[in-house]
Amino acid sequence: MADAEQGTDLVVTRRHQPVAAVVSIRRLNQLEEAAADLHDLALVLARSVTDTGERVSLDEVLEAFGHTRESPASIPDDE
Repeated sequence: MADAEQGTDLVVTRRHQPVAAVVSIRRLNQLEEAAADLHDLALVLARSVTDTGERVSLDEVLEAFGHTRESPASIPDDE
């Protein structure tokens, strides 16, 4: 464990096959940040590939659902 604290990753094996790793908290944080960055990058790439450039106004969306900007205000609140 002391090796992991000092930055040396340790691989745990069972029957000569890697099954786990012991890493420092600093390294674990780096890996988690990298995973989050890759997730964000994948979302950006997916959106950029599928973006047609078409934009729809709020009024068009409301109209598609049978509303105007004023009509949601007339819906009673659930109490």
